[in-house]
Amino acid sequence: MAASGEKNYQFLRDDLVAAGEVARLVDRYAEVEGANEHSWPGLTFYRFSDPVPPHWDEVASLSYCLVVQGAKKVRIGSEEYLYDPMRYLVLNRRARFEVEIVEASQARPFLSFVLQIEPALVSDVLSTMHRPLAALYQEHSKPRNDAAHVALLDSHIIGATYRFLTALESEADRAVLAPIYLREIVYRLLQTEERHRLIESSRFNACRNPVSAAIEYMKKQIHEPISVAAIAEAVCMSESAFAHLFKQTVGTSPYKFLKQLRLERARDLLLDHGYSVSEAASKVGYTSLSHFISEFKRYFGETPRSYLLRLQGVETFNLRAKS
Repeated sequence: MAASGEKNYQFLRDDLVAAGEVARLVDRYAEVEGANEHSWPGLTFYRFSDPVPPHWDEVASLSYCLVVQGAKKVRIGSEEYLYDPMRYLVLNRRARFEVEIVEASQARPFLSFVLQIEPALVSDVLSTMHRPLAALYQEHSKPRNDAAHVALLDSHIIGATYRFLTALESEADRAVLAPIYLREIVYRLLQTEERHRLIESSRFNACRNPVSAAIEYMKKQIHEPISVAAIAEAVCMSESAFAHLFKQTVGTSPYKFLKQLRLERARDLLLDHGYSVSEAASKVGYTSLSHFISEFKRYFGETPRSYLLRLQGVETFNLRAKS
């Protein structure tokens, strides 16, 4: 019994050491406040020294998300997911979601990363395991369509994560070892009870995804006054079937999603590119300036001009305070 107890203690100690090393690496990669994009495709580190109110974000693919310090809340449609250093989040496919940083301080900043994973890699790892995707999918009689899930971390996932992040520290290791450890992360996730969700994600993305194609079409045609019917036609679906599939996948209607894209793009044009209100409205497909101003106020809580002046005033105040 004593030997067994010592062995369990050793495992626990090793897990804690690995978790601490992962936190140290994330702390180093997340150099500045906000998002820190890494050279590894689809990998972003985050640091926040204060809680952040709900805001919109999105990922382009299946994603593994880990918080090493603090806590984060993700809302997709009507579903809400809270995760912290004891749990990880997997976004099962391309998704647009609402994010809130609920635990962060100057002394203990929020630290995390999001690693986007190509669904094709899941299929490849499955084939290497000699478990065909179709056969594994049949293990689950009722497919799950939820866009995300939260699960408890285990020593295997922590270990694989530590090895992957460590391999990013040098160019040679990044080229040779990082792809191997990324496969290990996928393999370890496929060993969990939540594996059916990754399998569903891979299956979902195995053939042409009309929702992803629709989102790309919206982004490319954002300057045009396009309709939901036109988007549905572009992905070869009826308007009703497309609207149902889109809401089931993304958590909101295609009309609301398109409006959010337009308004957030307009906000960026106003703040970052110096466009006038009328120019920004035109650039994101609004033919009526008054309609644009009304929609902007409903979404952001104030008119474009008021919003711009307020944020410019904050920026000027911050610059003066630092000088």
